[in-house]
Amino acid sequence: MAETPTTDDSGAETPQQKADRIAEARRKRRANQTTRNLIGSLVASLGIVLFLVLVVVRPDPAPLAIDYAAAAAEAEASLGTSVIAPVVPPSWSANRAELAGSGGVDEWTIGFITADRTFLGLLQGFTDEQSWLRDALRDPGEGETVSIAGVDWQRYDRRGVDGVGLREIALVTSTPDSTVVLYGTASDADLDLLATAVAAELPDAD
Repeated sequence: MAETPTTDDSGAETPQQKADRIAEARRKRRANQTTRNLIGSLVASLGIVLFLVLVVVRPDPAPLAIDYAAAAAEAEASLGTSVIAPVVPPSWSANRAELAGSGGVDEWTIGFITADRTFLGLLQGFTDEQSWLRDALRDPGEGETVSIAGVDWQRYDRRGVDGVGLREIALVTSTPDSTVVLYGTASDADLDLLATAVAAELPDAD
């Protein structure tokens, strides 16, 4: 059986050649389209991954650090007396420092975030009223006397007690014109460290 010629005698393209050429062109277009679709899908996938990395899985922002020494200077100018601004480790930061009032009593407050991300607060109330102290510590009950850095403190440990919030542990001492409360959720070691720093600031520390 004779083969069908692919060209005529004049050398012009035969119908078979034309059909083959069109089929090949279509095949190439489909291949190119598939490649473009694949690249587009990869780009979209990478975009989603980048979004997740930058937005969803981004690290926690650093806590806002408060210049409590500057706030203490302003508080002292307002009160006309000294407030306690202890020197704490550089790995700690202050997230609060303000002069406020409660029940007619001026209160100076600093909140510290420790190196292991626990909380300790300093509350200095310019009063010696026991009712103020009970309110400040949410009725702490009986404490025990301890000595830290040459200062006598009343220590309260209510870890595991419901309803105490951030006042799980506390130390209380007095100055001639105020009551000083240290409280929080940190370790005993960090609480003692803060008490030592506060002791250095007390009026009779010299």
